[in-house]
Amino acid sequence: MKLIQTTDAEGAVLCHDITRIIKGVSKDAVFRKGHIVTKEDIPVLLSAGKDQLYVWEKEEGMLHENDAAEILCALCRGSHMERSQAKEGKIELTASCDGLLKVDNQGLKAVNGFGQMMIASRHGNFAVKKGDRLAGTRIIPLMIEEERMRQAKECALRATGGRPILELKPFVHKKAGIITTGNEVFYGRIQDTFTPVIREKMREFGTEIIDHVTWNDDDKKVTASILDMVKKGADIVVCTGGMSVDPDDKTPLAIKNTGARVVSYGAPVLPGAMFLLAYLEVKEKGTSRTAAVMGLPGCVMYARRTIFDLILPRVMADDEVTPEELAALGQGGLCLDCPVCTFPNCGFGKGV
Repeated sequence: MKLIQTTDAEGAVLCHDITRIIKGVSKDAVFRKGHIVTKEDIPVLLSAGKDQLYVWEKEEGMLHENDAAEILCALCRGSHMERSQAKEGKIELTASCDGLLKVDNQGLKAVNGFGQMMIASRHGNFAVKKGDRLAGTRIIPLMIEEERMRQAKECALRATGGRPILELKPFVHKKAGIITTGNEVFYGRIQDTFTPVIREKMREFGTEIIDHVTWNDDDKKVTASILDMVKKGADIVVCTGGMSVDPDDKTPLAIKNTGARVVSYGAPVLPGAMFLLAYLEVKEKGTSRTAAVMGLPGCVMYARRTIFDLILPRVMADDEVTPEELAALGQGGLCLDCPVCTFPNCGFGKGV
């Protein structure tokens, strides 16, 4: 650092906070360490009693924290994201639409493993609203080696395959069908309290319910209804009940017999172990699309949060779930059924 006259400070980088005291009004930093002095700042600095300043000298091969933060921001920022201005080596990203946040963990680790720089994000595979904070970047020192930033950038891009570390997938308008199963409901022995839960959860995503049928424990009827709903344009078909191992529980067989590709029957999540997820390829007029078919266990009807709450946002964003991703939900897959539910601001569903 070097000492200069304040009147000559335009473009210089402050080495420390500049505090201004106004008796009875305030005592605070008027400029922070790392601030780049503008022409308009000079009268303010003089009024704060700063006729001289300690500033950083430009060194070959070194980057100012804000310039380095721009590199981290570029590595992180995907589509549908707004960014803040760089300040003290920090840049924040926020969502510009409702959607599903995806985080490339390998790219995140690549950057954070270099030291003197960091990226902190919210957990991936969860829904976010427009305006939600997604991530923040920070350069730790005031100045950082340009070579270190170059290496971090190369390492991150190698880990992500050249893609941004963060991706925001907008939610897509979906059409859905609901198939309620069970002799007890079909024959009017009990009231259907399952379907209203599904309708409410789908309403949060603006889903259009195009069909709803109720069947007894007849797998052939359920299979036919799944295929019929998809033919009518359903992007999602949800089958409620019939997911256990009792003789009358035939929903898994019904889904399998549609020809759908079953991702998994069973998930390491409580509540929701007997969940089934499948994808059905649909060919229409020379084009093809994929419909998600889900078999929901009874816990979805009465538990506040279940496996359905973890998978539904991904389905709504056309983010296909793999068997490996379902298996990874084991760590964090136990809902603690807290007296006051704070989901998604809790550990439920936040696996490795």
